[in-house]
Amino acid sequence: RLREVFLEFQAEGGFDSAVHFAGLKAVGESKLIPLTYYQDNLGATLTLLKLMEEFGCRRIVFSSSATVYGVARDEKAKLKETDEVGVTITNCYGRTKFMIEQILTDFHRSHKLLREQEAQQNNSGDLSEVDESKPVDSSEQQSQQQQHKDWSIAILRYFNPVGAHPSGKMGEDPHGVPNNLMPFVAQVAVGRRPHVNVFGSDYDTKDGTGIRDYLHVMDLGDGHVAALKYMDEGKSGNGKLNIFNLGTGTGYSVLDMVEAMGNACGKEIPYKIAPRRPGDVTIYMADPTKAKEEMGWEAKRNLNDMCNDLWKWQTKNPNGYGGEDSTVKKVKPVRHSLFGS
Repeated sequence: RLREVFLEFQAEGGFDSAVHFAGLKAVGESKLIPLTYYQDNLGATLTLLKLMEEFGCRRIVFSSSATVYGVARDEKAKLKETDEVGVTITNCYGRTKFMIEQILTDFHRSHKLLREQEAQQNNSGDLSEVDESKPVDSSEQQSQQQQHKDWSIAILRYFNPVGAHPSGKMGEDPHGVPNNLMPFVAQVAVGRRPHVNVFGSDYDTKDGTGIRDYLHVMDLGDGHVAALKYMDEGKSGNGKLNIFNLGTGTGYSVLDMVEAMGNACGKEIPYKIAPRRPGDVTIYMADPTKAKEEMGWEAKRNLNDMCNDLWKWQTKNPNGYGGEDSTVKKVKPVRHSLFGS
């Protein structure tokens, strides 16, 4: 089916770039069905890359994850793109992200090696003579230009996206019990669940609960646009592979988030302290300096924006998409969810 999409748009000039954020993403689930995660996340990426190469689309933004850093050696330090990855990952989801990063790195490197090999052959005179009197076919010339086009790759390591579109029409609607904190808190706030479980209250933080770097989903979207522009012709990211953290660089505890959501909805959110979960760390925050300096991107929305927009979505859609009270009765599937142009 993916090939059909490429073929459909080929007559219109084809795709210029792809944004690859399709994949399975539940950390806990990945531990239970690892083969499904490896097959879907890795297999889909390989299929996409092969088709992009075949159709001359050589610019991609890949949605990776902060999970590739695993358990940091210094839990209180902000994570940088140059920090160690892959070694202490605690779940299959994170390992698929790390493996895809490796695939993209190897793929980008191989293309460069092929170009160097081709240049050596040209310099050695290993070319057939060209008949200059023969007119050059424009489509053939365009095809040759595409073949010589370098791959541009941007890997974005997300931290903790939250919030919703400010209109309240688009938001996160997890199937079953939410795996992430804020969708769970929002469902408690709207009355779908009795209370929030706070896992651990004895961490070395101001209130004893874990601290994370939360990022508004709209800022995350802006990060993808910035990455695409960064790889435009003539820009410093064109023809290169770059990795960027997408986060705010500011950490909030679990209780900070519960309180902020309570402020957004105008009532106290009930919670209970539960035992720590294996693998949870004290602090996990990004150093987003590189994204600001090289792409010109930085998060603009604050914690209140995250919670207010999430609450607007949840109140307009208390039972999620398609619920009786939903503002969206039926959601049409996104036909080309893998792509941006």
